[in-house]
Amino acid sequence: MIRQLQPGMAAPAFAAVDIHGGPVTLESCRGRKVLLSFFRFSACALCNLRVHQFIGRYPQWQSRGMEVVAVFESPPANMKTYVGAQNAPFALVADPESELYDLYGIETSEEKVQATLADAGTKAYIAEAAVAGFKLTPEEGSNFHRIPAEFLIDENGIVKVAHYNRLLTDHLDLAEIDRFAANE
Repeated sequence: MIRQLQPGMAAPAFAAVDIHGGPVTLESCRGRKVLLSFFRFSACALCNLRVHQFIGRYPQWQSRGMEVVAVFESPPANMKTYVGAQNAPFALVADPESELYDLYGIETSEEKVQATLADAGTKAYIAEAAVAGFKLTPEEGSNFHRIPAEFLIDENGIVKVAHYNRLLTDHLDLAEIDRFAANE
């Protein structure tokens, strides 16, 4: 079993590269709050909808001193084709070997994916993604059973919220992220 992080723990340091070749480190974000979001794969319609929501809020979050780092278990080429097409103003990190996923204790669960597909609210979420232009698209070699997670990390690198999704669609409430960015 992978060890999951808890609030009050130091967020594990990492060094990665975004899809444009720029360096991304947790250390470079010191002094700012961070939303670190782990997604499934770059073609995932539900993940792309979430990134779309983040893009809409990012100017407000950034003005309040919060950075966003979005990690996908996909190769860089796929990232550029799918989620990269949204031109997110924050770091999109390809982690096809799932090193960061392992570091942060992000799980894989066929049972949770099946529970999501059986959940009544999932159809509405899929419909919302379709309206936003994101279709259910398979991505060759992707980990279909990866479960998303989101972390709110303070200016000192301490995890304030560790949200491991129960379902694929069970994300942190955007209002909670807004409050964290605003220091409320």
